[in-house]
Amino acid sequence: MRTASVAHGEGARLAAAVSLVLASAKVRDHVTDGDGLLARRPVARAARRVAASWDTAGARTGTAVGFDTTLLVDAVDRQAGIEALAGPGTPLLTITEPTETATAAAFAHTAVLAGRPDNAVPLTEAGRLFGRLAHLLDAVEDLHADAASGAWNPIAATGTSLLEVRRLADDAVHGVRLALRDAEFADARLVHLLLVHELRRSVDRAFGTVPVCASHQGGGPYGQQGPHGQPPQGPYGSPHHPYAGGGGHPYAGGGGAYGGDGFGGGAPLPQPPRRRGFWAGCGMFWLLCCTCKLCCAKEYEGPWSRKKREGVCRDCDCDGCDCCCPCDG
Repeated sequence: MRTASVAHGEGARLAAAVSLVLASAKVRDHVTDGDGLLARRPVARAARRVAASWDTAGARTGTAVGFDTTLLVDAVDRQAGIEALAGPGTPLLTITEPTETATAAAFAHTAVLAGRPDNAVPLTEAGRLFGRLAHLLDAVEDLHADAASGAWNPIAATGTSLLEVRRLADDAVHGVRLALRDAEFADARLVHLLLVHELRRSVDRAFGTVPVCASHQGGGPYGQQGPHGQPPQGPYGSPHHPYAGGGGHPYAGGGGAYGGDGFGGGAPLPQPPRRRGFWAGCGMFWLLCCTCKLCCAKEYEGPWSRKKREGVCRDCDCDGCDCCCPCDG
C-alpha cells in the first residue's frame, strides 16, 4: 500500500503497451507449455483471461500513441516456430530475428512520438541491434541453468561457441553506438548512458569480465586489461567467469554457493532471485527505461536477472565524460 511514482507522457504509454503485450504473450506461452500450476485447467483458464485483458489493454494503449502492437504479437508467435526448427549449424542470428524486429519497431516509434521522423531509420537500426544483444545476453546468462534443467537454449542448440557469441555481442554494442550518432537528440546524455555505457557493462557482466570504460583507461584503447576488460589470460580464463573452472561459480569446485569443496563443506549462500523470462524482461526494460529508473533510481531490480542494481548515473565510473543524467530524480 505504499505510494509510487507514476510516469506520464507518450513515451511511458508506449512502454506500457509494449510491456502489457509481451507479458500477455509470455503468459500464453506458459499456458501452452503447461508450466507449473498452469498445467491445471482452472488456473490455465484464469491465466488466459488475464492474458486476454492485457492484450486488450496493450492494444488500446498502443493505438492511443499510434503504435501497432500486432508487430510484437507476431514476433513472439514466430519465435517458437523458429526455435523448433533450429539445430546444430543454424545461425544464431536466425533465432534472434523476431526479437530484433520487435525492438526495432518499438525504438522507431519513439521518433514518431518525438516529432523527429528523420530519426526513425537510425533508431530502427539501434533497436534491431539492441534486441539482438538482449537475446544473446539472456542466452549467455541462462546457459548453465538451462543445461542443468534440460531447457532449450539457443547457444547450446546451435552449437555456437561463446567466443562467437561474444563477437556478436560486441558488434551489436558497436552498431548501436554508430546508429545513435546518426540520430539527432535535443539532449543525448540519457541515451548515451543507457545505450552506450550500460550496454557495454551488461556485456561485461554477462561474460564475467571486468567492466571498463575504454576511452578513460590507460594502456591503449582497451586499458590495462586487454580487449573489453578481459583478463590477460584470455576471455574466459578468469576464475570469476561463470563457465570457467575454479571458485566463484555456485556449481564449480573449489568453493562457491555451497562453500568448502562445493559439496556441502560450508553454509549455503542465499540463492539468486528467479530470473524473468526473455519477453517479460524486455517489457520490464521498457518500463524502467521510459520511467528513468535505469538512470536515476537509487536502486532498481534488473529487468531480466531481478538482481538489485543502482541507477546508471549513480554508478558511472567515467570521470572524463559529460554523461550525467538530465532527469531530476
